[in-house]
Amino acid sequence: MNNFIIQNTILFIVLVLLQVLILNNINLFGYLNPYIYIIFVILYPLRKEKGSFLFLSFLLGLSIDFFLNSGGINAAATLFIAYFRLSILTYILRKSDFDYQLFNVNSLPFGKSITFIFLLTFIHSLIIYTLEYFSFNDFFDIIKKTAFSTIFTVTMIYFIIILFTKKR
Repeated sequence: MNNFIIQNTILFIVLVLLQVLILNNINLFGYLNPYIYIIFVILYPLRKEKGSFLFLSFLLGLSIDFFLNSGGINAAATLFIAYFRLSILTYILRKSDFDYQLFNVNSLPFGKSITFIFLLTFIHSLIIYTLEYFSFNDFFDIIKKTAFSTIFTVTMIYFIIILFTKKR
């Protein structure tokens, strides 16, 4: 079996279990809920087939929804950021011809990697809380939860990426 498939299967299972069993029980101050399972979307190689990546991203979000009984909001948010990940990365790097074969989030300069992680996390959190509340009456609650969750999640994701991935 391919080493890439084994690594991503293990990462997928570990992230789902970590999110469902530990991190979803963290709700500090009513606003801080980390969504580190999106590391899968951030770290997935760009050179792989996009269709299978979108399917795996949807399956990841659906797995989280299954355990949380959240009606598909995680699947929608994860699929959305997976679909627009390359566009966001192209915008941040301001290059139309950068080498996708050598892309690694650790190889980016600090500011660009944080911006990339921040934008994906912010969009993901905004979609989750917008679909959860589904009302303009709660606009400030949506923004407040999105902001705090994004900051907490970005911090956790960045430290996890530094600790557990190789710099190339």
